[in-house]
Amino acid sequence: MLRIYFLTALLLLHGCENGHSISAVEETRKEEVTSQIPLRQNMGKTTGHGEGDILFSPYGGQKEQFPSQAMIDVVQINQNPELRYGCEVTSLAMVLNYAGVHTGKLELFRRVKKDPDPIVRTGRDITKWGNPADGFVGDMTGKRSAGYAVFDKPIVDLVNEYLPGRAVNLTNRPFEDILAHVAQGYPVVVWTTGDYRLPDRWESWMHGGERIRTPLDLHAVVLVGYDANNVYINDPLSGKKQHKVNKEQFIASWKALKCRAVSYK
Repeated sequence: MLRIYFLTALLLLHGCENGHSISAVEETRKEEVTSQIPLRQNMGKTTGHGEGDILFSPYGGQKEQFPSQAMIDVVQINQNPELRYGCEVTSLAMVLNYAGVHTGKLELFRRVKKDPDPIVRTGRDITKWGNPADGFVGDMTGKRSAGYAVFDKPIVDLVNEYLPGRAVNLTNRPFEDILAHVAQGYPVVVWTTGDYRLPDRWESWMHGGERIRTPLDLHAVVLVGYDANNVYINDPLSGKKQHKVNKEQFIASWKALKCRAVSYK
């Protein structure tokens, strides 16, 4: 008879509410096509597909067998020195390369949507800037001015340019859905903070009639694996591959960043 394992982090989440407040910025933030790409034949190397591990299916419905641990071998790509604020497109480059798409971080930098609104300061405070829900805010290279971030929707659009109809927006889904996606062999771009902990400093500015409130240390990484107590990430800033992070700590930071995650199928 199959035994049921409950991963600690899987008990924590049942999705996040959609909101209009935006999560994460700072000028001193850590340094951070083919339309005929075939369905991937090799799902990558995963480990730990133990018998008897049961969890809810990724997107609702019946339960299905689910591994207690998994790991995907995704080639590490670093954002520096070219893209000081380019953690999102660099993370996406890792994911797309794994999917068999021949592209790179600089091509994705050129193609990702941009919000052109310039930064406006009063003293040292940012009073006006762009909306990362619409496109990348600021200068991703960091050479001309400060850069900030881009959120899930423009990244989803970019995935669909390379893999038409295959983008998967896991934003606001329970974290176990993200783990289930990894277990199926798909790496996931996940928004967190620079040290994978709860943000403790915030910034806000106006964009049109909307106030955008953000934690100061936004970061994006690639989730490539997990086990009972940890997740494993490729970090484009530190350059660490399959870096181990406490699962509960990582989930808390992901929730603070409004539960954003993007992959493909």
